Amino acid sequence: MEVQYLPKFLRQYQKIPKKVKIKAEKQEAIFRKNPFDPRLKTHHLIGKLKEFWSFSVDYQYRIIFQFADENIVWFYLIGTHSIYK
Repeated sequence: MEVQYLPKFLRQYQKIPKKVKIKAEKQEAIFRKNPFDPRLKTHHLIGKLKEFWSFSVDYQYRIIFQFADENIVWFYLIGTHSIYK
């Protein structure tokens, strides 16, 4: 699966703590093999973000993404639960 990073995602990624970056990279490796692996807690969002999905990096941090097609995923945002607002 190909993951494309949107500019806002990359800007947010630069600001998160190093230990979260390391965990995010591990979670992304799992995601690339199976986006619905139970360790990711992948879920479809609702409301104004109903076109998006999210998975857990750790207890606080999430990645919001969208399936472009069956082989391409766009990572939109990374951050704490505040990114849902």
